[in-house]
Amino acid sequence: MPLSDQQIAELNTPAVVVDLDIAKKNISRFQDYANIHGLKVRPHIKTHKLPAVADIQLAAGAVGITCQKVSEAEAMVAGSDAIKDVLITYNILGAAKLKQLRALAGKVRLSVVADSAEVVQGLSQAFADAAEPLTVLVECNTGANRCGVPTPEAAAELAVVIDQAPGLVFGGLMTYPAPSGEAAVQSFMTDAKRLIEEKGIAVTVITSGGTPSMMHAAKAPVVTEYRPGTYVYNDRSLVTRGVCGWDECALNVIATVVSVPAENRAIIDAGSKALTSDLLGLTGYGHVLGREDIMIDQLSEEHGRLVTEGPIGLKVGDKLRIVPNHACVVTNLVDSLTVIAEDMSEPEVWPVAARGLIV
Repeated sequence: MPLSDQQIAELNTPAVVVDLDIAKKNISRFQDYANIHGLKVRPHIKTHKLPAVADIQLAAGAVGITCQKVSEAEAMVAGSDAIKDVLITYNILGAAKLKQLRALAGKVRLSVVADSAEVVQGLSQAFADAAEPLTVLVECNTGANRCGVPTPEAAAELAVVIDQAPGLVFGGLMTYPAPSGEAAVQSFMTDAKRLIEEKGIAVTVITSGGTPSMMHAAKAPVVTEYRPGTYVYNDRSLVTRGVCGWDECALNVIATVVSVPAENRAIIDAGSKALTSDLLGLTGYGHVLGREDIMIDQLSEEHGRLVTEGPIGLKVGDKLRIVPNHACVVTNLVDSLTVIAEDMSEPEVWPVAARGLIV
């Protein structure tokens, strides 16, 4: 149910609006692809941070969820009876986080990752006396050059360390690859799997991810599981990559024109605290739907500047729908979202359950 002109006029802006029907179509699109190719789906909830949306993903066929931080996972589990299986794809360090992790492991089937012996040692100390061992995957760098062991040989060495560590069980291999990095994933993971199995250790899960390349995930058949995140909403960065169209972007920021100080310039009430300053290689800070000629060329905290080459044709009080560059960050900037759907008689306000949970 698209917002009516009257409903848009009544919105207190800047407002983040999610079209749940579009989100459901996005979820089904990749789930169908994964089903055809025999891939398990474990969506990353960093994009929406909403237990209700995770429930939709699980109902569509996902085997569990991916979280980035322990506190984020705690909020998701607390908000849903359907979430039974969680993978945290982040090196967990420090006594406070390990204590949280131990408590969370008593509520769900939990897996984590590690890319060093130091991380494994901390996990082992925290779970050495646990009733059930903690499942740990080796994170591998297959080209994104963020975290991850650098070679298949290093992956095999760390798998042995995990396998021998008290309180832990080796769970497989994990990577967050560079876009279009399927060949690199296939090569690295095939070699790592062989080396680990030669040591008598089973490799039951090989999990990869990333929305930009998700519809090519099957080009790395060694992968057993995929973790898309942004796909649920999509954003300007993905439209620019050709992954989706504007009509497949479920999240919009509604902003009000608060000033038109020049013929070719207008100011909106959405700045870096609503649209995010992430560029992701793009020029400008979002796409104004229906106005290809407008560039959002500058953000301060509470102001966004719109410019055009000719007359901008806007007046004070106009409302604009903007697709942000990066939807995931926008979710974490606001306490609540306005959610619309065909089966809702009126828009609903949903609190962002895991908002701000970054530890």
